[in-house]
Amino acid sequence: MVPLSFVVASTPGVYYAFQNSDMVGKGITVLLLVISTFTWSVMIEKGIALHRAKKMSRLFVARFKTNKKSLTSPQLLREAAGNGSPVAQIYNQGVEKLLEFYDSDSATISHSSGISVRPTKLSDAQYNAIDAVLISEVSRQELELEIRTGFLATMVSVSPFFGLVGTVWGVMIAFCGIAAAGKSDFTALAPGVAGALLTTVAGLVVAIPSLIGYNFLTATIRTISTQLDNFSDEFIARLKLEQLQVAKALAEGKTGAAEEEE
Repeated sequence: MVPLSFVVASTPGVYYAFQNSDMVGKGITVLLLVISTFTWSVMIEKGIALHRAKKMSRLFVARFKTNKKSLTSPQLLREAAGNGSPVAQIYNQGVEKLLEFYDSDSATISHSSGISVRPTKLSDAQYNAIDAVLISEVSRQELELEIRTGFLATMVSVSPFFGLVGTVWGVMIAFCGIAAAGKSDFTALAPGVAGALLTTVAGLVVAIPSLIGYNFLTATIRTISTQLDNFSDEFIARLKLEQLQVAKALAEGKTGAAEEEE
């Protein structure tokens, strides 16, 4: 994909305006051209990465929901290890903490062809510890998703002002040149004004695509962040259901033992 700035720069009128700019105007135009290259590279790279993260997160969530076995089942652990999505990372952190309380580890279970580790009763403090790990990992993943989007936001705000500075400077120099030459005809003024306005065009060419790209990326990040929050809640809800089954099994075991004693 060719950045819009290169398309604009290749037109004859832009080339004429650039030729009639002074060193300050040319410097600002080149600077904005470089910024445009960076913004497009960030938008393309980040867009591809976010698309993959969203796709892989949806895939893992679907596998998580269809797998009705324990949270620590070998199938889920292997799926998370090969998925690499933000949601899978949250699952990994949560299940690692859970297995710590179950006196086991994910490496042993994921390489096992048997059933998952047998759950044990968790205390309220252990619940809170797992929840804290999930919340912390959600925040960390959201920060990872937002990396380099601040650069786009900055360029959206700053680029038009770079262009404005170049335009004001160019117009000022054009009028100073006319005053020094003692001529006030339009043909003497036009080249300088054309060069001055070029920086405004360059600033807008950088800012407009950056704004569109920034809005698209932030919308995608919000979608993924919602996935992360929902998955964290679903993980805790599923853990509570497993713990209810553990409590029920313990109660039935105690009842059976009491009946045998009688």
